Amino acid sequence: MIADELKRLHELHEAGVLTDAEYEQAKAKVLSAGPGPSLEKEAQPAPSNINRLRRSRTDRWIGGVCGGLAAATEVESWVWRLMFVLSVCVFGVGFGIYLLLWIFVPEE
Repeated sequence: MIADELKRLHELHEAGVLTDAEYEQAKAKVLSAGPGPSLEKEAQPAPSNINRLRRSRTDRWIGGVCGGLAAATEVESWVWRLMFVLSVCVFGVGFGIYLLLWIFVPEE
């Protein structure tokens, strides 16, 4: 396992992807980590924001959907409210989407 990781690092270094300093640093990290899939653990993606979507208990006007979307996406809740109101006025689907989110998204 360590040999495979070192071989991959060497291939990346030979291809010019890693500089000499980066190669030495990565090599030292692999050797100090010992046996085990250390690089594979780091390569796993973090949980997406959709997994932490919850309806807000504090930032709410009706159901807390916009407050929850604001917390998950780092977009202000008033922007989400405006988008829902505009989608109701222009397209007519905003109410249905809001209602579905209210039903299926759990409360924090």
